[in-house]
Amino acid sequence: MHAHSHAHDQGATRSSHLAVHPELADVFAALPERPDNPYADVAGLRAGFRALMAPLMSADDGRVTIRRMSLTGPDGNTIDVQVLRPAGAEGVLPGVLYLHGGGFVYGELDGPSPMAREACVAAGAVVVNVHYRLAPEHRYPAGVEDCYAALVWMAAHAGELGLDADRIAVTGASAGGGLSAAVCLMARDRRGPRIVWQGLLIPCLDDRLHTASARRVTDRRICNGAGLGHTWDTYLGPDHGPDTPAYAAPARATDLSGLPPAYVLTCGLDPLRDEGQDYARRLTEADVPVETKDVPGAWHFFEAYAPHTEVARRTTVHWLAALRAALTSGGIGQAEMGMWS
Repeated sequence: MHAHSHAHDQGATRSSHLAVHPELADVFAALPERPDNPYADVAGLRAGFRALMAPLMSADDGRVTIRRMSLTGPDGNTIDVQVLRPAGAEGVLPGVLYLHGGGFVYGELDGPSPMAREACVAAGAVVVNVHYRLAPEHRYPAGVEDCYAALVWMAAHAGELGLDADRIAVTGASAGGGLSAAVCLMARDRRGPRIVWQGLLIPCLDDRLHTASARRVTDRRICNGAGLGHTWDTYLGPDHGPDTPAYAAPARATDLSGLPPAYVLTCGLDPLRDEGQDYARRLTEADVPVETKDVPGAWHFFEAYAPHTEVARRTTVHWLAALRAALTSGGIGQAEMGMWS
């Protein structure tokens, strides 16, 4: 006998015959449809995101102190950063380079996101929150080069920032997850600062969009395969050819050896799910320690829409615990890490 969950019995909670997590069914059913190309109106997209995040951004957070700083970017541009530190924390702390999401086009805008704050508090770390240049005004490679410049700056100014240059993690969600993976490739190839952990949360890694999940997730209410095509066109330029560089789309990197230990989070109803899982598998094959977590029945960035659900809380607690463990394990090397990961 097969027991159906309540969510399976309601047609409205199915996304292209994909089962929605029972805890998320009501939120999912109430989501409005998105435009075919959200990037057709960039100003509107950014304004909508600002409005969505305003209640979370403006809250005075007594848990962290925030310093606004800036550095010179790769093109002589100014990169604004916010440096978060747990309130009252003394001494030298581990560091986190936090790269926000938003399809390479929007995100952050006015301040450190809740994710940057949570990382700061949970890991007891100095978090550098980077306002990298955004497309379409600044297409690839401007944004990712800004992120790498911030990493180099962070390591070079470790003393001033009160962080340990040998304990720096890089993390971000969605486009920020793709940028995090790219920065790790760049740091390896350029012999840059050592990164001890990469947290790739629902990462956007592959412009080819040839996975099963990219084809399967077509629901207009959530991030879908067709929308991702517009994301990549905006970031790379509408005339981009078939030979996208690996620093733009890390899934295209042919050699994943020598990269930092990784944590990869995916969601079952996310068109990006398979490229995240494929990247995790390829990292593993390259002898990189990898921890993975998948959230079945959840869509891309579902936590922002259903923050009070148990599944959202568990997902957030899980990646924050992995970040904390990576930074508080005494900075052990990859060889030892492989023994217990």
